[in-house]
Amino acid sequence: MLRRAQLAAVPLLAFGLFCAAAAQVTMSAPATTADPGGYSITQSRAVGNGPTMLAIGGMWPTPCAPTFETAKLAGADLRVDARTMLGLCANQPTPFSIEVNPALALGLPVYQPERVRRPEAVEYLRALGAEAMVVVGYGQIIPQNVIDLAPRGIINVHASLLPKYRGAGPIQWSLINGETRTGVTTMKIDAGLDTGDMLLKAETAIGPEENAIELGKRLAVLGAELLVETLARLDTIVPEKQDPAQATLAPLLKKEDGHLDWHQPAAAIHNRVRGLQPWPGVQTLFRGLPLLIWKSRATQGSGAPGTVLSTRPLVVAAGEGTLELIEVQLEGRKRMPAADFANGQRLTENDKLGEARS
Repeated sequence: MLRRAQLAAVPLLAFGLFCAAAAQVTMSAPATTADPGGYSITQSRAVGNGPTMLAIGGMWPTPCAPTFETAKLAGADLRVDARTMLGLCANQPTPFSIEVNPALALGLPVYQPERVRRPEAVEYLRALGAEAMVVVGYGQIIPQNVIDLAPRGIINVHASLLPKYRGAGPIQWSLINGETRTGVTTMKIDAGLDTGDMLLKAETAIGPEENAIELGKRLAVLGAELLVETLARLDTIVPEKQDPAQATLAPLLKKEDGHLDWHQPAAAIHNRVRGLQPWPGVQTLFRGLPLLIWKSRATQGSGAPGTVLSTRPLVVAAGEGTLELIEVQLEGRKRMPAADFANGQRLTENDKLGEARS
């Protein structure tokens, strides 16, 4: 069995969409840690003074810097030991600056192949001799010949409670679908799309007004906590198979996902506004110009879909209920409170949104 004190000596390779690093961490945390999200880790967290290995990766849309903060909030003493770190494999060919990549600030080697499945990339990884790898939001499917390089497996931090929301957009689609709870899952990856055996889960409530940017930041911190726990207990955790019958997909977002249909219920439109930030955003038409809705609230009322029912506050009828627009942005203009927009555009009741200029 691999003890916590031995884990720091295990060569570890980290993959990340924005940035990733492996660092030696001494845990001295209490058994529970307060968090505004009210999350709970489903298996008990290991504590003590033995060093462990922490792999840090960026979870979209949040860079990985908050995961360093997580270690500090958990009472961790973050130290760099270059002998036990193999660095980062990023999926962007253009090098990142130190400001957005703490791996560079720590002096870790950074390798950025265009495609990880290319022979030269595979051979580079093979030469590193990593016993375990960590993947967080990497954006590429890891091929089997890379998976086979790590004797202790490749650990993925996925931003959903698997098997729900497999795919590239778990945070966004959980909000679009009106979920009230979500979380993160660590798993050992296989050649499929988020189909590997699950290791640990951490769950959190979703705030009724929380958007994808805000939720992403919280899940990045939660995922870092769970990754520390998973690495510390890697040889004692019993992996759990995913139930394919319970699986749902979270496909890559498209620009068309942001097109607003006022015949939809107001609650569904509001959830889409929350889920599609920062891209592609939800937009309608105002006098023939795109109008981006940054913040909204589902309210009670009725009227012809797309009709302005009041201007202060700015309330628009939907297929079921009404939608209060709180913050909007007209094409070519700055983002502003909806009340200021309505005043500046001299909106009146019975104006219509969603119609092209005749």
